[in-house]
Amino acid sequence: MKKSWLIAFILLLGSSLLLGGCNGQQAGTDRDEDTINISLNADPPKLDPAYSSALVDRMVFQSIFDKLVDLDQHGNIVPMLAEKREISPDDKTFIFHLRKGVKFQDGTDFNAEAVKFNFARYMQPDSVRRNELKLVDHVTALDPYTVKVQLKQPFAPFLAVLTDRAGMMVSPAAVQKEGKNFMNHPVGTGPFLYKSRIKGSTIVLEKNPHYWRKGLPKVNRVVYKVIVDPNVALMNLRSGDVDITNKFPPREIGRIINDAQVRVINHESEGYQGFHLNMAKPPFNKKELRQAVDLLINREAIAKVVFGPAGSPAYSPFVPSHFAYNPDDRPETPNVKKAKELLEKAGMKNGFTFTLKIPTTPAGQQVGQMIQNMLRPAGIHVQLEKVEFGTMIEQAETGNMQAVALGWSGRPDPDLNIYDFLASTGSQNYSHYSNPQVDRLLIDARREMDQSKRKAIYDRIMKIVHEDVPYVYLYNEHDVSGLSKNVQGFQYIPDGLIRTAELSKK
Repeated sequence: MKKSWLIAFILLLGSSLLLGGCNGQQAGTDRDEDTINISLNADPPKLDPAYSSALVDRMVFQSIFDKLVDLDQHGNIVPMLAEKREISPDDKTFIFHLRKGVKFQDGTDFNAEAVKFNFARYMQPDSVRRNELKLVDHVTALDPYTVKVQLKQPFAPFLAVLTDRAGMMVSPAAVQKEGKNFMNHPVGTGPFLYKSRIKGSTIVLEKNPHYWRKGLPKVNRVVYKVIVDPNVALMNLRSGDVDITNKFPPREIGRIINDAQVRVINHESEGYQGFHLNMAKPPFNKKELRQAVDLLINREAIAKVVFGPAGSPAYSPFVPSHFAYNPDDRPETPNVKKAKELLEKAGMKNGFTFTLKIPTTPAGQQVGQMIQNMLRPAGIHVQLEKVEFGTMIEQAETGNMQAVALGWSGRPDPDLNIYDFLASTGSQNYSHYSNPQVDRLLIDARREMDQSKRKAIYDRIMKIVHEDVPYVYLYNEHDVSGLSKNVQGFQYIPDGLIRTAELSKK
């Protein structure tokens, strides 16, 4: 009898490990045809576009919020809530003609006043979106369904900005009701409405019965499941407890080609990964120490060993799909002798120690260990501290770190990959970097409408940044998702975000 009980316990334990994420919580068993289950590799920290700085937030936002404009599968900017737009010859005035009959999920009207409210909210000093809309002078509701946005000066990335969080329309009534607690009760115009959440485990959304796109969404429910380890996510995908994974283990890509249940979506992303060096405190208030760390990194090895066909080495915030990308912008070959000379120049002849905060994911830990090994020969000792994603962002925002491994999921316009991270007043300038020349050049690049001239400006910026090293660029991680072959209607969009309105299951 005891032996039978033990066998049953072991089988139950194995099942829990299969379904559970890194937090030990069960992923869930919503397998019906009216539910799409999507695994996320981190718990979304802030479900409010005004304060969000995480990719996993944006994954969920695609279901709850619509934007003024969106991207199509080719990366072109296309109408969404704004069905038409007019742009003045001087590129400073934008007139948006809004769709009529659209309602927020709380039943209130989407109209020009709502758009005006959202712009004002995103431009507040405490909003992470403030720099994205810094060049907006004022917004006017010309009539209930026409909005005029007046810029202070030409702003080349403006429409691209509106394809993401700065263009997401939230319900003014819900914000006024909830205040800062809106992130726990988000309300938009999107295909699904927020229902419930278990922190660290699941986010449940239900069909918006009044969605403005006729016939959509195609399923009744979307459930996001937090499964930190992509290997565990893959097991859940194969078992049918997950329909889509937002991350996929690189080593498994080649083994899935003939899989009867699963297919892989693998595209180069628009983003980058690396780590911020806190210039506001020792040891990285000394430029030579930052340069030494940067010099010792073998980016080719990290990309090949950790990511294989799902990544490539990076030395800038730009990727080949950006016009600002410079193929000649390459790092020096790692050089221990030169690194030691830099340490001696900084008065650290015998080396130094610093703490690098890293994600709890297997890939994050492997990258951290490789950095440890690369820096050790020069006498630089790296202490790795594994930190949950939301906590890591909080610590970066407060400056509670020496170095922190945080990347960026990328945007179609290069400004959105660089400005907020390197401008002195940037909302994600976790390095506390401030260089007046870089600030001026970043603004010049925003004003310039000619792409070749903008690229020349970005080339100048990167020469300065490589000298100052506020951030160590490591690799470009591809957008790699796992998809059940039962899922229909999936379309890859270059921002890498999963749109759910047209998804269904056969």
